[in-house]
Amino acid sequence: MPDGEVALALAELRNTLEVGFARIDGQLALLVQRSDQTDKAVEELEQRVTALEKGRWPIPTVAVLASITAVALAVFEAVRG
Repeated sequence: MPDGEVALALAELRNTLEVGFARIDGQLALLVQRSDQTDKAVEELEQRVTALEKGRWPIPTVAVLASITAVALAVFEAVRG
C-alpha cells in the first residue's frame, strides 16, 4: 500500500472520529442540560410539597377540635335545658 493511500485512509479515519466525537459531545451536553432541568424541577417540587405540608392542618387536630366542639355543645344544651 503506497504512503499516499495510507495517509488518505488515516485522514478519513481522523475525520470520522472527529465527527463521532462531536456528535457524542453534543449528546452529552444535551443530557447534562436535561439533568440540570430535572434537578431544578425536583427542587421546586420539594419546595412546593414542603410549603403544602406546613400549611395543612393535620387530621388529628381537626378531629380533636370537632370533639371539643361537640362536647361543648352537649354541655351547653344540658345546662340550658
